[in-house]
Amino acid sequence: MIDVGDKAPAFNGVTDGGGGLSLKGLKGKKVVLYFYPKDATPGCTTEAQGFRDALDDFAKLGAEIVGVSKDSVKCHDNFKAKYELPFALISDEDGVICEAYGVWQEKKNYGKTYMGIVRTTFLIDENGKVAEIWRNLRVKGHVDKVLEAAKGL
Repeated sequence: MIDVGDKAPAFNGVTDGGGGLSLKGLKGKKVVLYFYPKDATPGCTTEAQGFRDALDDFAKLGAEIVGVSKDSVKCHDNFKAKYELPFALISDEDGVICEAYGVWQEKKNYGKTYMGIVRTTFLIDENGKVAEIWRNLRVKGHVDKVLEAAKGL
């Protein structure tokens, strides 16, 4: 389990549009790395729109927003276009990044147990250290909490 103060696990992912993004490539910037279960579902859409709407505030702090789910690049492309999301979405179809960050876990819903992404956000500082973690979070008010924490870095 990753804790605050740990070095953030390196990642190299395929993004929407078929691009690529790595933690190493973001060195020197604050990174809001948020993991979410599925494109175009109510909670995930609300969360993405929240980050979209606060993008200028994060940019003023030198922070990059990066979303990660196991959806395909094509699915990410559609999600970004539909909701005008101006930040990278990483397709982690093989689950390597989710495993590295410990967000692929057993979940329960309506009496069923299954494996899935637990909604989690990591705030990573300019040196690649984990500054803050929000696990199993509620979407309402979350973006504001992340923004406040980023201001403190």
